[in-house]
Amino acid sequence: MNAPIESYGLIGDCHTAALVGGDGSIDWLCWPRFDSDACFAALLGKPSNGRWLMTASDECRQVARRYRPGTLILETTFRTETGTATLVDFMLVRGTTSDLIRLVRGDAGEVHMCMELVLRFGYGLATPWVSRMEDGTLRAVAGPDMTVLRTPVAHWGENFKTAAHFTAHAGQTVPFVLSYCPSHLPVPEPLDWPKAMADCEGFWRKWTARTRCSGEYVEAIQRSLITLKALTFVPSGGIVAAPTTSLPERAGGKRNWDYRYCWIRDSTLTLLALMDAGVYDEAAAWRDWLQRAVAGSPAEMQIMYGLMGERRLTEWEVAWLPGYLGSKPVRIGNAAHLQFQLDVYGELMDTFAQARKGGLAPSESGWALQRELVKHVGSCWKEPDNGIWESRGPLRHFTYSKVMAWVTFDRAIEAVEQHGLPGPIEDWRRTRAEIHEEICDLGFDCTRNSFRAAYGETTLDASLLLLAQVGFIAPSDPRYRGTVEAIERALLVDGFVRRYNTHESDDGLEPGEGVFLACSFWLADAYVSIGRHDEARKLFERLLLLRNDLGLLAEEYDTGQRRLIGNYPQAFSHVGLINTAFNLTRATRPAEQRAKVDASEVHAPQAPRQPEEPAASTSSRRPAPSSGAR
Repeated sequence: MNAPIESYGLIGDCHTAALVGGDGSIDWLCWPRFDSDACFAALLGKPSNGRWLMTASDECRQVARRYRPGTLILETTFRTETGTATLVDFMLVRGTTSDLIRLVRGDAGEVHMCMELVLRFGYGLATPWVSRMEDGTLRAVAGPDMTVLRTPVAHWGENFKTAAHFTAHAGQTVPFVLSYCPSHLPVPEPLDWPKAMADCEGFWRKWTARTRCSGEYVEAIQRSLITLKALTFVPSGGIVAAPTTSLPERAGGKRNWDYRYCWIRDSTLTLLALMDAGVYDEAAAWRDWLQRAVAGSPAEMQIMYGLMGERRLTEWEVAWLPGYLGSKPVRIGNAAHLQFQLDVYGELMDTFAQARKGGLAPSESGWALQRELVKHVGSCWKEPDNGIWESRGPLRHFTYSKVMAWVTFDRAIEAVEQHGLPGPIEDWRRTRAEIHEEICDLGFDCTRNSFRAAYGETTLDASLLLLAQVGFIAPSDPRYRGTVEAIERALLVDGFVRRYNTHESDDGLEPGEGVFLACSFWLADAYVSIGRHDEARKLFERLLLLRNDLGLLAEEYDTGQRRLIGNYPQAFSHVGLINTAFNLTRATRPAEQRAKVDASEVHAPQAPRQPEEPAASTSSRRPAPSSGAR
């Protein structure tokens, strides 16, 4: 049996991330990047597919865990009959080396511990060649990958695993440092782990102190911001949707996707969450990543890209992994990158508009590219598409896609009117009016007083909750209020929101999935917009209760099994949490920023800089002992 998704904690170095179970087992890690092959893949298979277990040998009376405040340093405390010990887990980078550090600290009495390291590169398939160097360092090599394990604890190999037993005594700390680097390079130098831990804690505390958070939800906001930072690939500024692949939207089902890429769909809401929290360096890096990723012909623009803006994200299936809870197939890559989604053009133009207002880049930066995007949308907005949810069913005229085509022209007109940029504004105004008229004609169901998911249909879609937020319609408009009420009747399950009804809409897959957490935050935002503040707060606080004990959220929630489901932790869910918290507690609300209702703006106080990463300082490196082995 796989452990519940919510039983995992997250650690990372802003290049990749690992999931640590409540039992002290690291069951998922792709090294050295988020999208690299996994060397620990037990999350989607069995322990034999790779894991690193560090736990108490004796029965535990209690297991408790927490993040050190303001950091991504995870502490898991084991209490047994004979004593108490804490496992401290964190990651940092050193040039071409990435270090995963595990410290077992004795707190009281003594605790008998066991360690089992199962390295399986290539998503749990490739067993490395393991050799012991002259100084006792354990080196494992498989093709391009190399790891080295350093610890003072005696360990041995058995059945293609590395094992150890030791005792954690009060007042003592036992280190285990697993380092990764390409196999053609020399073995990484040893790490001064006390200094490395101080470096890591100092980095995260300094970064968190720069965020602008206050009020009753400050803890939830800060943990979500730290999670977003952890999901940022610092070398490029791209933000991955999640560090995992193929955690299912329904247990045992086929809705299993690779989320280790960067989505255009998430761009505006992510940018607003970062800017409103005062995280301008990361916001600017995200905006710049977007501009580089989409550079080229607008007709070739994709809905998602790789960490550095890569375009070929070929989808294939991992036949040897049984999948989480038997959910097959396990997919690597994502075929949706080849889809046509009209909405992403509006998302991108809205992101550039918000960045322009926020002072993240000069007003004219990227304007030539943006004009070409507008020109392209003018030629294709009447075409059907796959929609915001990447339907693998027939193409349709999705209402939200048409609304975002309207946003494309609206933000271009705003750039001319408010920032003096050149453009054929009269042509754009005519097209904007034409799109708006068509949506109100074909995208609105008069009998239900609600906008519809797609032209000619009676189904609903949670993306319609964003129509007021993007400025297409006023929150006070009866048609918007009617849409909110229709979604409440049709898409709520236990008070949370489904994206759409998979039993009514043909998306090319078997029906059934959990409620979508980002959409549930959108409903709370809609409540704020139409003045139902008490209901908004009540829904938001119910959503907070779905977080695990470490404050993390997945993509979806299974209301029947009462457990998180889908890829984890999910950036879009945490973006929704941040924005809804600000909508509830601030005078300048993210929803009103997009719709331009509030004239006040969030503005970078100075030119943004390159974001930092949790890295070891030079003094954390110790000269390697003399050895003839490489």
